[in-house]
Parts: sequence; C-alpha cells; structure tokens
Amino acid sequence: MLHCHVMTLWHVIWTFLLSMVPVGELRASLPVAMLTYDMHWYYALPIALVGNLLPVPFVLRFLDPLTRSVSKVRLFKRIIDWVFARTRKRGKMVEKYGPIGLAIFVAVPLPGTGAWTGAILAFLLGLDFKKSVLSIGLGVLAAGIIVTSLVLLGRLAV
Repeated sequence: MLHCHVMTLWHVIWTFLLSMVPVGELRASLPVAMLTYDMHWYYALPIALVGNLLPVPFVLRFLDPLTRSVSKVRLFKRIIDWVFARTRKRGKMVEKYGPIGLAIFVAVPLPGTGAWTGAILAFLLGLDFKKSVLSIGLGVLAAGIIVTSLVLLGRLAV
C-alpha cells in the first residue's frame, strides 16, 4: 500500500500553538505532530521548539508587572500565590545551581518542568534575563530531543 505523507499548514499551526500552551508545551505537541499528523520529526521538532520558546522572553519581562496588577483582585492573588508556591517547591535544584540547574530542570520532559515553569522560577529567583533565556532555551532543546527520540523509539516498538 502506498503511503502518502501530507503535512498541511493547519498541522504546522496546531503544532506551533500547542507548543506554546503551558504544562503540555512541546511534550504534548511533538507526539501529536508526529503520531496524529504523521509529521516527520525534522519538521515537527523545529516548529515545536520555536513555539515553545516564543513565550519565554515575554513571560520573563512581563510577569512582574502582570502579577502586581492582577494581584489586586483577591481571587487572582490566591491563584498566583498558589502557582508561585508550587513552582518554588519544584525549584530547589534551580535555587542551588542557578542557570545550569534551570536548564536541567526545563530539560526533564515531565509536566510542570517546561519553559513556562522555568521562566516563572527564573523570575521568582531573580535570575538574569539573558542567562535565563539561554538556560531555558537549552533545556527546551534537550527536552525536544528527548521527546522526539521517545516518540521515534515508540514507533519502532509498535
């Protein structure tokens, strides 16, 4: 049977957008792209990387003013306090090892350890903006390689 591989613009857009969503990030978008959309890894990985990294500088730059203004509303303050407390608990390694710890933390392909959480941790710990972006970028690249490899290995096993 002839297999026709068709990658549409919608597949690219959905992969990109799914990579930007907190919690799932490229950990979710790469399996969707490669298994559901049948996208080759060499297309899926760069799209997911860019989508996952795009929000990082904005989160780092605007988290402080955003949390200050939103915290004036009691309900939002409670939500922010909960997210920050939860993030701090996960960030012991980052606190100890700084930017290298941040890269390793983001590289672990589990929910709650991605670019968004890494950016929040960098903000909470007062890490340097450029070092944080670089560390998160390296961590996202490592996570992308790990997830891509796992999806490819899973395909071979089936």
